[in-house]
Amino acid sequence: MARRISRPTDSPALVHRETERATEPRPVVGSPDAAPTEAFSVPREELPRHVAIIMDGNRRWARSRGLNEMEGHVAGVEGIREIIRHAVRRGIEVLSLYAFSRENWARSDEEVGGLFLLVEKVIRNETDELRRQGARVRVLGRMEELPSETRVSIQEALDATAGGTRLQLNIAFNYSGRTELVDAARALVGQGLRSEEIDEDVVAGALYTAGLPDPDIVIRTGGDERLSNFLIWQAAYAEFYFSPILWPDFGPEAFDAALVEYASRQRRFGR
Repeated sequence: MARRISRPTDSPALVHRETERATEPRPVVGSPDAAPTEAFSVPREELPRHVAIIMDGNRRWARSRGLNEMEGHVAGVEGIREIIRHAVRRGIEVLSLYAFSRENWARSDEEVGGLFLLVEKVIRNETDELRRQGARVRVLGRMEELPSETRVSIQEALDATAGGTRLQLNIAFNYSGRTELVDAARALVGQGLRSEEIDEDVVAGALYTAGLPDPDIVIRTGGDERLSNFLIWQAAYAEFYFSPILWPDFGPEAFDAALVEYASRQRRFGR
């Protein structure tokens, strides 16, 4: 039986839901094996410090194989595990993964409840591995709106990985870029700051990502080319990389291809 879902009172309306895609997947150009990991030769100083990923395509991946959508999410979790290991291998300092948006509340109770149960299971099973990888977990989003069981599992992972120093792993869960800005504004108002005391540094310090470098590159899998309300403040000068590969198939080789592309670009920051 699906878990009963209690949605936030200000969660996005159903009108925000994306139009359902046809069951037939769009053609995929290229392959997850297009850039062999063995050929990777980007100098460490040319790699991004902070990589952010919009993990899109789990449901289309499942449909294309005649599977139910939750099986696509399970396959997506397997992809997360490998990408985390590979990010550590490449020396990436910060990895931010968009796992559940506040817009996703508009999905069915069955899918939302299944996602929460999957998150709880994954956190229990993967916390020890994350600690071994030297990852420190931070959650970006409104934790207080999540079911109590999910909050407990997440908090246990946060506590268990607090000593990690090799990779800062940010999981954007129940996240919205606009909600993040609202929460930051509320925090600053609560501090009683005067308008002349508020500048970009002050706002950045009130965001969920306070103290972390902005993303150098935002990767989106699955073929769509938009931010979908992800890190909209922090990504102001990020490079964007859009891959047609569906998330469960986006492995280390595809990740390396994004890093190679990043290293080839000249970042001017408006100069």
